[in-house]
Amino acid sequence: DRRLGTLSIGRLGGEAFTDCDTELLASVASQVAFSVENALAFQEIAQLKDKLAAEKVYLEDEIRTEYNFEDIIGESASLKRVLHQAETVAPTDSAVLIRGETGTGKELIARAIHDLSGRRGRTFVKVNCAAIPTGLLESELFGHERGAFTGAIAQRIGRFELADGGTLFLDEVGDIPLELQPKLLRVLQEREFERLGSTRTKRVDVRVVAATNRNLEEMVAAGTFRNDLYYRLDVFPITLPPLRERPEDIPPLVRYFVQKFARRMNKRIETIPADAMTALSRYAWPGNVRELENAIERAVILTSGPTLRVPMSEFRGRAVAPSGGATTLEATEREAILRALRETNWVLGGPQGAAARLGLKRTTLQSRIQKLGIDRSTA
Repeated sequence: DRRLGTLSIGRLGGEAFTDCDTELLASVASQVAFSVENALAFQEIAQLKDKLAAEKVYLEDEIRTEYNFEDIIGESASLKRVLHQAETVAPTDSAVLIRGETGTGKELIARAIHDLSGRRGRTFVKVNCAAIPTGLLESELFGHERGAFTGAIAQRIGRFELADGGTLFLDEVGDIPLELQPKLLRVLQEREFERLGSTRTKRVDVRVVAATNRNLEEMVAAGTFRNDLYYRLDVFPITLPPLRERPEDIPPLVRYFVQKFARRMNKRIETIPADAMTALSRYAWPGNVRELENAIERAVILTSGPTLRVPMSEFRGRAVAPSGGATTLEATEREAILRALRETNWVLGGPQGAAARLGLKRTTLQSRIQKLGIDRSTA
């Protein structure tokens, strides 16, 4: 039996309690204890039910995603090296930091690590830290109680609780605000946290895989990212090479995406012209695999017969030179961005904007425009 509390009884008179009184009070205490224990059990069941309902909604959203995360396409030595690293670290519970440019497939590698781990039977939960407003990110990660802030009309379970027993993927971890980083560090070190508006500490068993396209070392030096959090996340770093550094993977990726979109659009495409494949293989792909996927989708839309129709003019003038250093790559990237901007009349966002054409996020494109010194008035 476990002690649930204390039942205190007082009497105004001076006479002592009799044995009958003691027996009656013990019987009352037993009934009260039974009721309290039932109430606590129902509360625990309700909390588990809420968690299962939230996990069910999340998993249904995951099932509805259109990507196939089981196939990682490519035969290059650099990609095989990355996959070997993922296979090595997967069985452990160590934190992993995946680095790479936008569109290189960081989430794909994170899912592969989860699928190869002992946590594969539990939930893989993802959070894009750059896509959630700063004021809501703490609630998204750790949850909140009803009335914790204006608009908190109901209790909410955070992503750490949803991922309990599984894996939490923190995409764009470099965008986590400095004031929230100590709480993230605590849950990584101590495996415990409190929901917003609650004083009750919750313990979780979560494996964290983080990803970023930013230079965290520079952010640490600049004081915008905590060095202790960086070292906690960077236990096992994996760097994904950009597509331009593994051109031998482009042909199998092209064939994969052609089959994918042809099947979706009920088209039969049997041939990819050799000159088109050559142009695609020589192109710089500043948006990496995501840009290639978008380009092939456009090509399949334009194709009406059995031969893939690739708009060659988009790729011939922006090929990666066979030799040259960072300057050549920077010039190629600048030219690709300028062309996309001109074709979209300098509209960055939206489904028809330059960011979508390049397979980049709008914020990433804005950052690259600023870094390359691209100005509409002088372009």
